[in-house]
Parts: sequence; structure tokens; C-alpha cells
Amino acid sequence: MQMLYNSDSFVVVAFEPLAELPGADGRPQLARGGYEIVDKFARKEIFIEGATAEQFQIGVQALAKQDPSVEAMDDFIAGYTVLAQQPVLLH
Repeated sequence: MQMLYNSDSFVVVAFEPLAELPGADGRPQLARGGYEIVDKFARKEIFIEGATAEQFQIGVQALAKQDPSVEAMDDFIAGYTVLAQQPVLLH
């Protein structure tokens, strides 16, 4: 787990994929990584993985090449937090 971004509005934490873990049937299963995004004002969080996490990473990398302002980065992240349903109880 690695904190990637922390502003007054959002926190983004990356979870690296783990090695193969045993699945419910005993066969190896790849544990996928992803990103946890916390909206500090709405007090909600979302965990994205798979294709959504890949699109998030591509978008962040493209934005980072432009040397964005905090507001620009927050606006990008806000596009993902509209999906957040999980309330933050303790973080």
C-alpha cells in the first residue's frame, strides 16, 4: 500500500497486486491490486480495480505530464468519486 496523492479534498492509495493466493476451491488465484480513493468532504470512499483502475492510472499519468495544479488533479479524481457509496467510518 502506498499513498499516491493527498490534498484537502482527496486521498489516493495504491494497492499493489499480491502474488497468487489460494482461492475458495484451493486453486491459485491472482489477487489484483487497485486504488482506494477517499473523498474527504463527502466522507465516502471507493476501491477501483481491473479495467477501471487501469483507466484511472492512464488518466493520472497523462495529467501528470502536464504538471497539473491541485485543482486539475482534484477535478480528475472527482470524476471517480461520484461512484463512491462506502461511507468512511475510520481512516
